[in-house]
Amino acid sequence: MNQNNQWDWEPGKRVIADVDEMESQYSKANETAASPDGEKFAAVVQTDEMEFGICENGETWEAGFDKVWHLRYGADGRLTALVSDTGMWTVAVAGVAWEETHEFVWNPRISADGKHVAAAVQDGTRHRMALDGEAWEDDFTSLSEATISPDGTRVAAVVQTIATTEGDIFEWQKGCYSVGVDGKPWDRNFVNVYEPVFSADGARVAATVRTSLYDYTIAVDGKPWEQRYPAVWAPRFSPKTGAVVAPVKTPKGWCLAENGTILWPDGFAQLWRATFSPDGGRLAAIVAPKFGRWTVAVDGRSWATTFGEFVDDLVFSPDGGRVACVAKNKGAFSVVVDGQPWSRTFEMAWRPVLSPAGDMVAARVKKNGKFAIAVNGGLVTGEMEFAWDPVFSPAGDKLLVRGIDTESGRKYIRQVLPVNGLAR
Repeated sequence: MNQNNQWDWEPGKRVIADVDEMESQYSKANETAASPDGEKFAAVVQTDEMEFGICENGETWEAGFDKVWHLRYGADGRLTALVSDTGMWTVAVAGVAWEETHEFVWNPRISADGKHVAAAVQDGTRHRMALDGEAWEDDFTSLSEATISPDGTRVAAVVQTIATTEGDIFEWQKGCYSVGVDGKPWDRNFVNVYEPVFSADGARVAATVRTSLYDYTIAVDGKPWEQRYPAVWAPRFSPKTGAVVAPVKTPKGWCLAENGTILWPDGFAQLWRATFSPDGGRLAAIVAPKFGRWTVAVDGRSWATTFGEFVDDLVFSPDGGRVACVAKNKGAFSVVVDGQPWSRTFEMAWRPVLSPAGDMVAARVKKNGKFAIAVNGGLVTGEMEFAWDPVFSPAGDKLLVRGIDTESGRKYIRQVLPVNGLAR
């Protein structure tokens, strides 16, 4: 069941926390976070000369720490932070720290439903991943680019299985890197490995691999494609068929390959960020039809409109019918929907959020140094000191706004706006 169904969707504005009052109580308050449903507001606060804590909706967690950083809420509304106590690091979730501690902890990953949390941990010179407080038995010389499966029960990361010194280039060229899945590395090593990703069911893992100084390809569960390329970008699994696609560089330019076979035959000056629609029926990517001009291709066909600086934050609507992104051209940001940019531009724009039916597109934007929420190109809120991404209700008839309002002091507010009457 969609967790959003349980949220309060009654139209209106509520003050959840007084930011000025919270900051007046502590010598320092920073790194704020807002829960997905807007009901909670948290910040790292200094509670004593050498002690830090977390203040959530005006109440400070009982436990205090040497250091606290990387506040993040999961989809289930639980707050996660990396914390240090007497010099040893761990992860705290909803006020409770993991029992296992380590010399350092970083790079947390939260599952899509918020129920599972993973993080990279270091003890001595060895590295591994921990999931819900339980670290892998095997450790490695180095570890990076961690990812968590969609259901949160599995973790993978790029791992160095063979230690080398800085000058040992010959050993490095033999291949010292692999992908560790649930603590066990693939049977094969590579010169380099990048961006591992799980399939939708969490059963398989794919990654970009470097097989020699000059050759790249995609490996799935440790088995590389037969084809080799001078460059490859991150792979993606189709949620519909389980096929793996990836941008690959060919003599005719950048193309999109599926399981090693060219899927989009047209060559581009660049192609990356391959993105499937939620049902896997459509496929889009950011492309450069020619050097210095950026746009989006959907199912192999490019939008006619191009942009001179960059395109990013590509996203499908939940029903897969529409595609949106953020583009920058001549120093200004805009949201682009199905190839048509909004007429209004901004100092900054973040990943678009589309309603379930795709008829409404919202985005967090920045104008004149202030934040606001825009819908279908029009501003639907006043200026705010800060804002978080908006959220549509499951029925698509309401929009949740979260931000720090300065109309009467600095207040963190939660506001639900009926979609009826918003900019179309």
